[in-house]
Amino acid sequence: MHLNPYGEYAVLLAASLANDWPETRAGIEERTLELGMTQTFPAAPDDHARIRVIVDDWLKIVDEPDADARAELLNAELAAAAAYPRLTNHDGEGWHLHYRDDVQSLPYVVRAIINLGTSLHLVTRGMSRLGRCQAPPCTNVVADVTRNGRQRFCSVRCANRAAVRRHRARVA
Repeated sequence: MHLNPYGEYAVLLAASLANDWPETRAGIEERTLELGMTQTFPAAPDDHARIRVIVDDWLKIVDEPDADARAELLNAELAAAAAYPRLTNHDGEGWHLHYRDDVQSLPYVVRAIINLGTSLHLVTRGMSRLGRCQAPPCTNVVADVTRNGRQRFCSVRCANRAAVRRHRARVA
């Protein structure tokens, strides 16, 4: 049995969807597979719109600066999405835990995974390890998965842009 931690990959999936929203449901499913999900689900006509709502709800958690209020928002999302943990061996991948009911719906699974993953990410790494890029005008989500917990930028490009701004401010 292996433990499915739903942690890093789930919060990175949520950030990826928030930062670069796919045009189609197929694009969402492709992203989920690229970033760690192993299952696909039958398509429903409203999947794309429902997952957009899930990501928008998740962004409220990202943008909440107060840890207590952030936890409250996240707890509400977990109550709507999560279920009792259960052992599963779907597709013969080996025994692991799911923290959701066995519902064959991509939006349902995405909601459960990103909110549980975000919860695990924040409680194991710190409540401040999720936010927005600190290189204006960029507003991308930053899910800090670094060892030292100091990731402030969404990309090397934004980090370099901020460094150039700081250097120019010192020189001037």
